[in-house]
Amino acid sequence: MNNIIIGLKKFFTNKNTVTIVGILIAIVVLYIGYNMRIKAAVETYPMPYALKEINPRTEITADMIGTVDAPVSMFQGAPIADARSLIGKYSNYDTVIPKGSLFYKRSVVTKEQLPDSILRDYPDGYVLVNMPLDMNTSYGNLILPGNYVDIYLKAVNKLDENNSNKQDKIMVGKLLENVKILSVLDGSGQPVFENIEEKRTPAMMIFAVPEEYHILLRKTMYLRTYDANLLPVPTKESLKEQPGEVRISSDELKNWVNKVTYWSEDMSTSNTVK
Repeated sequence: MNNIIIGLKKFFTNKNTVTIVGILIAIVVLYIGYNMRIKAAVETYPMPYALKEINPRTEITADMIGTVDAPVSMFQGAPIADARSLIGKYSNYDTVIPKGSLFYKRSVVTKEQLPDSILRDYPDGYVLVNMPLDMNTSYGNLILPGNYVDIYLKAVNKLDENNSNKQDKIMVGKLLENVKILSVLDGSGQPVFENIEEKRTPAMMIFAVPEEYHILLRKTMYLRTYDANLLPVPTKESLKEQPGEVRISSDELKNWVNKVTYWSEDMSTSNTVK
């Protein structure tokens, strides 16, 4: 046994032997690497590609997508391999997808990720309204796009000086109901629920209402003298097969807001009556 060990030591300590073994190892490594590169260059994988040119902000449908066996070596720039995941997505606002091109993650987005996506989601005659939001008023991120809220008004009703009871009264009541949320954004204008891996804090919710209600809400937002606040309250309306239309919930609150404000069509501004 000792003779065998001594023989092996002499064999591996011989300079010529070490050189030959090193050359053989290098040849094997080069051979394996070369074969891996050749295999990667010729190996193909079915990839979706555009059957026609797709303009920016265009919804991608099944008839726009073909499949081709493409070499793995072409897979640079994060191409999308699943054709089914493309259907219903949109080409990015600044991207034209050429005919015959693969689809890349940078060029394909969801509808909500388009900068002008909100402009597509509300009826004619409605007006967009943005309302401040935070973790408290969003009920810990329970206000989601597509859900419905009721909007409550809290304000201080300042009594007339001639009134015997001069103590101001706090009013709280539901002003609007069945308001559909279009988007919830963070402080930088990014959708809060766009990426579940990022914890974004809500700063604003966006919805649309008829012009009459829009003016009423704007008036209310300007009532700083009356310490007016609008408070969204989530509802189960979105769970119904046919959610109700947005509407005024309290004529009393509506009349009070109109009493202490006026709307100038010429000036397009709302002012508190002095």
